[in-house]
Amino acid sequence: RVLLIDSDPQGNATSGLGIDKAQLEKSLYDVLLGGASMVEVLCETEIDGLWLVPANSELVGAEVEIIGAAGRELRLKNALADLVDRYDYIFIDCPPSLGLLTINALVAAKSVLVTLQSEYYALEGISSLMQTIELAKSAVNPDLELEGVVLTMHDVRTNLSRQVESEAREFFGDKVFETVIPRNVRLSESPSFGRPIVLYDPQSVGAGAYQTLAREMLRRHGKPLNSQKDSGKKRGGAISKLLRRRAAG
Repeated sequence: RVLLIDSDPQGNATSGLGIDKAQLEKSLYDVLLGGASMVEVLCETEIDGLWLVPANSELVGAEVEIIGAAGRELRLKNALADLVDRYDYIFIDCPPSLGLLTINALVAAKSVLVTLQSEYYALEGISSLMQTIELAKSAVNPDLELEGVVLTMHDVRTNLSRQVESEAREFFGDKVFETVIPRNVRLSESPSFGRPIVLYDPQSVGAGAYQTLAREMLRRHGKPLNSQKDSGKKRGGAISKLLRRRAAG
């Protein structure tokens, strides 16, 4: 059982799993504002065993509405307390900004998986992220760890991609996963069809890369990935990304 929490007001994880954001009756916004529990907003997805806490543009207002509240950085962690033991893996998809939504995720999580685009400006932005992680660790979540760094939108044919990879591996060492996610047309197409790549085109290079990443992640935690025949899917390939459960305790 896997839980994905969409903590991004853009709701890309929600729409990418085929759920219409405009039709949501309740979402993570309601949870953070105290108007609903996590259980009340759970959505079942097309992938067997994968559940979603959805998000939509309403979530933009959550940061403003809770900014003056006591314990505002603990809203997500507290809401997750009753669900931690129900799932084997819990992911929180964060917004690109380092605001209160991201802080809530860092407080609730046990580790951070950083996706790093193989582009120059991504290298600049990662230093701010690492400072925020260290701040969260020292102030409110001493158990927070760096799970690893995944290079994405990688094109081995370009000097820039190779340079970004070289600098990332030099700085982060073995925290950088060997698996890289390449630029791939099918990967770019799949969100517009509301399907994860492993269902949209399970034979594509992008789907293969995510499945390889899943195996590498699970090996790091001593948990071998099941064979595709037993992978617990309704259709298509294995779940695109599985990470050892690092939910709030």
